[in-house]
Amino acid sequence: MRWLDHREPIPASLRGAVIALGNFDGFHQGHQAVAGEAIRWARETGRPSIVATFDPHPVRLFKPDVPPFRLTTLEQRQELYLAAGATAMLVFHFNADLAGTSADDFVRVLLAEQLGVAGVVTGEDFTFGKGRAGNRQMLAQLGAQCGIEARAVPPVMDSGEPVSSSRIRAALQAGEPETATRLLTRPFAIRGVVTHGDKRGREIGYPTANLTIENYLRPRFGIYAVTGTVLATGQELKGAANIGVRPTFDPPKELLEPYFFDFSGDLYGQEIEVAFHHFLRPEAKFASLDDLVAQMEQDCDRARELLG
Repeated sequence: MRWLDHREPIPASLRGAVIALGNFDGFHQGHQAVAGEAIRWARETGRPSIVATFDPHPVRLFKPDVPPFRLTTLEQRQELYLAAGATAMLVFHFNADLAGTSADDFVRVLLAEQLGVAGVVTGEDFTFGKGRAGNRQMLAQLGAQCGIEARAVPPVMDSGEPVSSSRIRAALQAGEPETATRLLTRPFAIRGVVTHGDKRGREIGYPTANLTIENYLRPRFGIYAVTGTVLATGQELKGAANIGVRPTFDPPKELLEPYFFDFSGDLYGQEIEVAFHHFLRPEAKFASLDDLVAQMEQDCDRARELLG
């Protein structure tokens, strides 16, 4: 799958594409509906399909001190867009120049001249251009003048409310990964490279794979039933994981630490993805290592039961 940069010339073979425009961070049900419409339209007309995303997220430019909130990395998004059937992913690198682009120039210069798109699909609430001055009606009007057809997809509803990234973030922060899974159509998953830690888990009989959380949203800290995938081999694992600051140990250190059942291999230096299925309990500080181990045994038994 092609990975395109909006600052670079687009290959001739991808001009005339139908593009799904949005941030599409979590690629939840609503995002999938927009991308799905673009992909169907492209196939019906014999055109390539492109799914766009913005990176860094525009919020990072305007509110740089906001805590991490990303639901996916660019690599995860690329894989999700490919699985949906898109020909390419386009990354709009959001900086001051792009933020200062007028709505008119966004359509006439960027979409029409630079990218050469033939069709655009957005959600009904899509905004664009400096000060978010452009909306779907303006996109349709400006696009018609440039030979670009525009379509808008209504929100996908769940339990009487639109599916949105904010709902997913709120569910994860409340310790409700099952809700996030339903809205995303897959579990929320953190991907990273396993690093060497202080070997605390190994010392007490529960060796863990240590991952930094980086720019991902922090779900509610605590213990989860998880699955893991070793990306290089595709090996799938089941386990229990702690995400948080490990209050029993000093100094506090923010980590994701999955312990995989019935696994004895070496994961150091491997890239793995940890998917969150069920919240078991909040983090707690234990008076002794014996108390911690006893609780971990219970956590693992419960995780095995929930994961089947």
